Amino acid sequence: MKAGIVVVGSLNLDHVVTVERLPLEGQSVAGRNYVAVPGGKGLNQAVASARQGLPTAMVGCIGSDPAGEILSRVLASEEIDLRFVRRTEGVSSGIALITVAAGGANTVVVAAGANGTVSPADVAHATSVIEDAAVVLTQLEIPLRTVEAALLAGRRTGALTVLNPAPAHAALPRRILELVDVIVPNETEAQILTGQRDPAKAAGALVGGGCQTAIVTLGSKGALLLESTDPARAVTVPPFAVTAVDTTAAGDAFCGALAASLAKDTFPADGVLVRGARRGAAAGAIATTVLGAVPSLPDAADVADLLAGRPVAARK
Repeated sequence: MKAGIVVVGSLNLDHVVTVERLPLEGQSVAGRNYVAVPGGKGLNQAVASARQGLPTAMVGCIGSDPAGEILSRVLASEEIDLRFVRRTEGVSSGIALITVAAGGANTVVVAAGANGTVSPADVAHATSVIEDAAVVLTQLEIPLRTVEAALLAGRRTGALTVLNPAPAHAALPRRILELVDVIVPNETEAQILTGQRDPAKAAGALVGGGCQTAIVTLGSKGALLLESTDPARAVTVPPFAVTAVDTTAAGDAFCGALAASLAKDTFPADGVLVRGARRGAAAGAIATTVLGAVPSLPDAADVADLLAGRPVAARK
């Protein structure tokens, strides 16, 4: 039986500044604290799945700079297979500039750097590990042709394919949607992809566009799940009440925990998707309680505690 997760995606060094409120256009505001922490949707989701106890491999690119060294050390410390993370000479690693306001709202600006060089050849180089994976998970912070190659490789080897379409810029081609078993956008991304403001209608449009399942994350309102096998019945995944301080990696925590849950369970057994989405929602809620991306990602014990209604241990 296949086990484990392959994440094909981005690795960034996040530069995070906390502020009282987000600035308006053309306005300067005083920053409170600054920290540089590992991030990038690919790395975040790989760490999120690994912390749920799943063997995880990363496919991506870093630069030949100190940031690249930091990102490599993070993967190694989380026991993530980094054999397929390529170092690109003469290119900087990806970076993100993140502003976090009181209450957790944030703005993010990403410079792709080495992430823009991740290619279908990198996916092909990782064939051996993809062949053993239960889930292939990817996002949109790398070139779209590479995303397509990752999804196609997953399909060819019998893995479950999961796409977090973030950041979303426009509707995805149907040929890509048809390679996706589970698509996981947030409300804004779902609207951009489909033109539908209502999450249920957006989920319906994604399923109608070729995806097998759409899970639209709704922040503090939980999530909504719709399967192609029953497109008339959307399932609501309830939220978890927490005190949010930074929502930066909540979606990544959700995707990593969801992928881990799907890899653990026998798919497509009854209830697997709902259980996975509920575990994802718990992980996402916990992630909002800690500043930064990787530092906020919960482990399996944290998620189990929240699901059981037990207090989650204080984290920094």
